[in-house]
Amino acid sequence: MPPAPTAYDVVDLIRAKRDGGRLAPDEIDWLISAYTAGDIAEEQMSALAMAILLRGMRREEISRWTQAMIDSGERLDFSGLTRSDGSRRLTTDKHSTGGVGDKITLPLAPLVASFGVPVPQLSGRGLGHTGGTLDKLESIAGWRASLSNEEMMTQLDGVGAVICAAGSGLAPADKKLYALRDVTGTVEAIPLIASSIMSKKIAEGTDALVLDVKVGSGAFMKTREDADELARTMVALGTDAGVATTALITRMDAPLGLTAGNAIEVEESLDVLSGGGPPDVVELTVELAREMLAAVGVTDVDPAQALQDGRAMDTWRQMISAQGGDPDAALPQAAHSHTITAGVSGTVTRLDAMSVGLSAWRLGAGRARKEDPVQAGAGVRMHAKPGDTIRAGDPLFTLLTDEETRFERAASALEGAVDVDAEGGPVEIPNLVLDRISAEDIAAGPAAQG
Repeated sequence: MPPAPTAYDVVDLIRAKRDGGRLAPDEIDWLISAYTAGDIAEEQMSALAMAILLRGMRREEISRWTQAMIDSGERLDFSGLTRSDGSRRLTTDKHSTGGVGDKITLPLAPLVASFGVPVPQLSGRGLGHTGGTLDKLESIAGWRASLSNEEMMTQLDGVGAVICAAGSGLAPADKKLYALRDVTGTVEAIPLIASSIMSKKIAEGTDALVLDVKVGSGAFMKTREDADELARTMVALGTDAGVATTALITRMDAPLGLTAGNAIEVEESLDVLSGGGPPDVVELTVELAREMLAAVGVTDVDPAQALQDGRAMDTWRQMISAQGGDPDAALPQAAHSHTITAGVSGTVTRLDAMSVGLSAWRLGAGRARKEDPVQAGAGVRMHAKPGDTIRAGDPLFTLLTDEETRFERAASALEGAVDVDAEGGPVEIPNLVLDRISAEDIAAGPAAQG
């Protein structure tokens, strides 16, 4: 990134934002450039991040902040992907804000690609109670997450889908700022969350982006108000950057599907690609596929049919093989299991996503620090979801791990996670997709407070 022509006094900029002022475009460019270069002290950027948390930013500020983070590194270019007639093949991608049992990327990328639309999916690893897509895929023998830009392009051109790790060259400013926010109590700043996500996604070079913004106990956004604000902010950022962007707001009070872990979520994804799988996972996969396809002008197809007729599975197998994986290899299994049974009979009315995610993490499926290893076979199988009828003594959860000493703490995380109505009355299950937000919906007002 070329240096901004003017240097500023960072303390003046901190004061300006602290007092509710707006940062000018040149000030933002200088801030991000100087911070990335190490010319702004961590304590100064910490103070500015806290001021942003408390005072917010206007849409134009967040857009410029995001662009400055993009400009701190490289930007991928997929314009070389063409059809036989020489016309461009538009790419489309999805980003989820994370949840429990959220294995949607695994069936979704090959499903969309099976219609001839390239999907460059740069994914991450799990931290805390939310699982990481790369961790799940690494449970497949031989599969590798790291690809060069040339390998990505070749795979997109041939297979149509790639799920891999983002290179260090994409938005390096974000990597530095993300680490700072994590230790300064500013992770919750919506302008910084939005710019962090979107700087990487825009730098990825996709033509269209669909956002899955989750809300509920197992999501980062606990309230509908915060989820709406984050979704609108990110749609505005994508739109301002010329990326066709929409967002779905989806429930994350209960886990998605019946598994939370790594290999067991791959197993469940294969069920979906085989035309089966849990209804909620199928529903969200198909809804997101429709959005991704529509964003690049493909509207006369039925994604649900592609799960039934094997096209999506064919693309999955090609995608896994292209990255060194063996799609026929047996998935790892945990060495030990422990079953938790129901104490009463009735209808399940609540299953807390956060409790399940915490239990899976304690079993070894997740990590507390980025450098921690994960167990491929660890996790939680769920045997009942809200709306299901159970009897006392029926299995509720099966806990899986390679280390038996983990069972006690993992089981304690599930105490109180399930509510059962002993009278067995009907349970009203809210819609999985709560809202859709498009560029038109956010055109009239500011994207965030400030």
